[in-house]
Amino acid sequence: MFVRIDHIPQSEDDYACPFPKFPKIPRLSRDIIITEKIDGSSGTIYVDDNGEILAGSKNRWITPQKDNHGFAEWVDAHRADLLILGPGWHRGEWWGQGINRGYGLKEKRFSLFNTIRWNENLFNKYKIEAWESFKSKEPRPLFVYPPACCRVVPILYEGPFEMEAIYGQLKELRELGSYAAPGYMNPEGVVIWHSASGHLFKKTLFHDEKPKGVVEE
Repeated sequence: MFVRIDHIPQSEDDYACPFPKFPKIPRLSRDIIITEKIDGSSGTIYVDDNGEILAGSKNRWITPQKDNHGFAEWVDAHRADLLILGPGWHRGEWWGQGINRGYGLKEKRFSLFNTIRWNENLFNKYKIEAWESFKSKEPRPLFVYPPACCRVVPILYEGPFEMEAIYGQLKELRELGSYAAPGYMNPEGVVIWHSASGHLFKKTLFHDEKPKGVVEE
């Protein structure tokens, strides 16, 4: 059935329904960064413009009194050092002793996710706005090294998108073990950051085909 239009709209404002624009499609054949996926618990650090610091898990704020594996207590103890991170959101993995895989460690560690922000060569190459495609409007910060109390997730590969590169890094993890905790032979997998889309993807060594939480008995 055809719909008769008696009125020809003169501008977009004349339409009863705004036209949804089709989003730009990123090109797949662009650079990626592959990092080791660490099996711990998500940690969030927020530094405001006045130097106040808040701690969070993946989805909520936490405190030393209502903590997540001691992360808020650790943040509280390292406030002076963590100011080096600068204003904004800083996410990473809180991992080690007593958290999921544990990695054979006798302590807990915090590893920042944002490899571009904390690697000088990548920082200059990607101009950091690409990584922070959380669409931040803040001006690009100057490069600084991360505080001594923090680590950064290991970079396994940086270059053109190739499935061979992803499978190759998974093979190395399977055969050589974790780069984050050398000698630990049961690493989880990899995270792939795609430069054109700004999106993160993960691929695990085991049960990658299954949704999270669904594992064969």
